[in-house]
Amino acid sequence: MHVPTHGTRPDHGFDVHPWELRWRGFDIDTIGRTEALFALSNGHIGLRGTFEEGEPVDVPGTYLNGFYETRDLPYAESGYGFPEAGQTVVNVTDGKIIRLLVEDEPMDLRYGSTVEHERVMDFKTGTLKRETLWTSPTGRTVRIRSERLVSFTKRTVAAIRYEVEPIGEDMKLVLQSDLLANEPIGGPGGKSAADDPRLSAALDKPLVADLADCEDYSAVLVHHTRRSALTVAAAMDHEIELPASGDTSIRADGDLARLTVAAAVPQGSKIVLTKFLGYGWSARRSVPALRAQVDAAIAMARETGWDALKTEQEEYLHDFWADADVEVDGDSEMQQAIRFSLFHVLQAGARGQSRAIPAKGLTGPGYDGHTFWDTETFVLPMLTYTVPAAAGEELRWRHGTMDKAKARAAELGETGTMFPWRSINGDECSGYWPAGTAGVHVSADIANATARYIRATGDEAFEIECGVELLTEIARFFTGLGHHDANGRFRIDGITGPDEYTAIVNNNLFTNLAAQQALRDAVTAVGRHPSVARRLGVAAAETALWTSCADDMAIPYDESLGVHQQSEAFTLLAPWDFERSRGRYPLLLNYPYYDLYRKQVVKQADLVFAMYLFGDHFTPAQKLANFDYYYPITVRDSSLSACCEAVAAAEVGYLDLAYDLMSESVFTDLHDLHSNVSSGLHIAALAGAWTDCVAGFGGMRDFGGAITFAPQLPRQLSYMSFRMVVRESRIIVAVDSESATYRLMSGPTIELAHHGERFILGDTPVRKAIEQPTPKHPPAAPAGCEPYRRSL
Repeated sequence: MHVPTHGTRPDHGFDVHPWELRWRGFDIDTIGRTEALFALSNGHIGLRGTFEEGEPVDVPGTYLNGFYETRDLPYAESGYGFPEAGQTVVNVTDGKIIRLLVEDEPMDLRYGSTVEHERVMDFKTGTLKRETLWTSPTGRTVRIRSERLVSFTKRTVAAIRYEVEPIGEDMKLVLQSDLLANEPIGGPGGKSAADDPRLSAALDKPLVADLADCEDYSAVLVHHTRRSALTVAAAMDHEIELPASGDTSIRADGDLARLTVAAAVPQGSKIVLTKFLGYGWSARRSVPALRAQVDAAIAMARETGWDALKTEQEEYLHDFWADADVEVDGDSEMQQAIRFSLFHVLQAGARGQSRAIPAKGLTGPGYDGHTFWDTETFVLPMLTYTVPAAAGEELRWRHGTMDKAKARAAELGETGTMFPWRSINGDECSGYWPAGTAGVHVSADIANATARYIRATGDEAFEIECGVELLTEIARFFTGLGHHDANGRFRIDGITGPDEYTAIVNNNLFTNLAAQQALRDAVTAVGRHPSVARRLGVAAAETALWTSCADDMAIPYDESLGVHQQSEAFTLLAPWDFERSRGRYPLLLNYPYYDLYRKQVVKQADLVFAMYLFGDHFTPAQKLANFDYYYPITVRDSSLSACCEAVAAAEVGYLDLAYDLMSESVFTDLHDLHSNVSSGLHIAALAGAWTDCVAGFGGMRDFGGAITFAPQLPRQLSYMSFRMVVRESRIIVAVDSESATYRLMSGPTIELAHHGERFILGDTPVRKAIEQPTPKHPPAAPAGCEPYRRSL
């Protein structure tokens, strides 16, 4: 496959550049895709990359983390324990809109002539820039420049600078800067609303007006949702630069606040509007209190000013890249895609402030804005070793929902905490229980993320306040859920693992290993903090039970085939006819679950993923045998799969295949491989870019707090470096085809290992040789499921 060089434009529409994403030209058919790709967020506020003029638009998209409306869940037949209500992310009051009229003609790229048009997302400055040269249907030409940001340093603030310059003649220009609530939701990215009448009803004008006020150049709107009873406030204020006097007016009423600026602008001059936005929401605070909050946010933004907001944004990102950057040589488009991925993962989680990280971040309405196991298992590993404060905040959100998790466990007759499969506020929102309620590994995933965070950061305050309790209640859940059989094995039956094509099984290996680790981490945590253990009522007999359950955990293995079983008796199931399935992927849209559940076909990496997360439970020979067995039956109908398989392929020596699988994960959104980017980005797949570089080709593992590396590069790359933070030690690992060099940039000395050889990293860099791997020929993928190939 041709790999583009720096500066060229591949077929997917973007110029290739290591630190930016640039799109040239206007194509109406791509606006849904680019709205998601150009979305800006700080984890609290999310603005899709729509045009300031409001139209053309696919999905308008202004989101606040955790803000949702409630809707009924559909069931053909109801049953005890089925969740009754779902939650759907709401498009809140849109402050991105700045309409332009050129001599009474609305600026709209669908009309007239777009002479020049480009948009640039800058990964160093954290802004989205746009420049357009547009000629109206009556022949008047204007140049429009805009730049927007969602502040990382001031989480309730966003800002836009918008300027218009007449070309060739004097013109009368009008700008209309809006706050607009209850925008119509349509287009490809919003189809789910039309397909589901319950969802459509929930999103049909979901906001009820409480307050509208304006003064001078500022305005505020406050609304609440009908069913979830959440209140949201949005405010705007402006700075206006005119070449001469102009006329301004402002109004606010119900769902619309609008500042109108009209001016005669000579050629060679321009009109500049700087718009400051403030957002806040609450389930408890009053309308006056929320109004005061956004008024304060606007005052802070105005006092800081546009230039200082940009400077703060750039400084924040400078610090982020110093701890998180991944650099590669040999594939310039890959380099761009990796940094794009890391930037969007940062945007999804940077300033959530004890909120969830949704599967789509705040880039679109996909998955109803829910968070899944994706967060703890795919996203938090990256954040834990690069932006640990963000990882800690997400885990504090999980701890804050424990009352709901305990109530859910009790409702289903279990002890401890049973965390939801999908949710916004901590309540279970999955109406399909075989893949939802039965996916109990999500609780173990949260426990594993908690223990990893504690090991990697040494955050004792978090451990005392949240960590010990999380681990304790999850351990209680699994000891109650499983049982010792007549042979003394501890079994966890009737559950669903990561592979959603094999549901309601006994002893899913991934779940059992995750639960085993959770039990052992709980024993360690209460041992470190006996006073917390006493407060939680943990006695010696209970920790002995946790240890016994962990030690006796059932690990399915097929002796005749010499491979582990994904779940008990999995290798006895009938094979799937993959030739019959060519052109019919994803399978869940073309075959009944009844058929999928009874065959050896895997939706996404399950056992193979377990070999990475719990790799110390497998020998190298077992990892190779398992990969060779499961890769040919895994169809990757989920964006979560490719990055997991890439790590495993790299470890067992299939480096070309690992690179192709990494490419599939990294380019999932940039190349729209699943044809659904318009509904939002796949944040877990984007986090997979970091995982594939650091854990895949870097070979990084953290078992029990021991940080080890086993780096080896694929032939497509001549160099790779990555950065990590471990207990305040900031390290850089640089790898070429012959050696790896480890550098400590700041912090205390740290013990590491290179291909099993332990060493202490201090002020002096450590260089270690890398043995050239013997090329191996991997097994074939299922028919029609070949990876996204970049290797020749």
